Amino acid sequence: MRYVTPDERGLHQRFVIAGIRRENYRTVTLTMDDPLPAAPGQFVMAWLPGIDERPFSVAGDDPLTLTIAEVGPFSGALHRLLPGDPLWIRGPLGRGYSLLGRRILLAGGGYGVAPLLFLARRAQAAEIQVMACIGARTAQDVLLVEQLRAAGAQVHVATEDGSLGRRGLITAAIGEAILAQRPDCVYSCGPVRMLEAIDVLCETSGLPRQLSWEAHMRCGIGLCGSCELHDVHASGIQSGWLTCLDGPVSFGGEIR
Repeated sequence: MRYVTPDERGLHQRFVIAGIRRENYRTVTLTMDDPLPAAPGQFVMAWLPGIDERPFSVAGDDPLTLTIAEVGPFSGALHRLLPGDPLWIRGPLGRGYSLLGRRILLAGGGYGVAPLLFLARRAQAAEIQVMACIGARTAQDVLLVEQLRAAGAQVHVATEDGSLGRRGLITAAIGEAILAQRPDCVYSCGPVRMLEAIDVLCETSGLPRQLSWEAHMRCGIGLCGSCELHDVHASGIQSGWLTCLDGPVSFGGEIR
């Protein structure tokens, strides 16, 4: 069933930056002055009048928290915000994760770790055992490891150059974790090819998985069609699948 976004979530709300924490050389976490009830895996559209509007995963909802990597002009403008500056938000939007079982595996690549930290905290509150595999290019790119541990997760790190944790791609660590731990469900957010590989691993192992996809978005509410996924091969993804409405989380291996 398609997730239908309530009309009121299409309206901007004014927030104020209450705190800023630098996570690494290109990523900051912005904490707002108020909560915005949301599910892990949902996203918001952040707007700076006269500049642009872009989607970001919710990293926390009480207060609203966004973890933002500087990858272009708009994210660079967000990095220049200071405590006390306003930021306009639409959302929460889309379909998020749903906790399943008593032992789960989180798999995050790059800045895809942010919504998984939100999920780990919800799992901790529900007394669900969490293991997390975090992947990045280098040690400098690794995000939120200590925060995941503080949320009760057993964390394994893989870097492509071997500068932190095991050397290689995260998919190898995920495959080993699936065999060793046999989680009830796998949750992931990261690059498309990583998600496709995880989908295959889980399908082969007969495991449910919930995968959060990224796509270019303009409206965030299913009007423009710019976020339709193309050339993606994963269970739960069909022709015409809109990331903003049908996702961003897809469900594979379980009946919805």
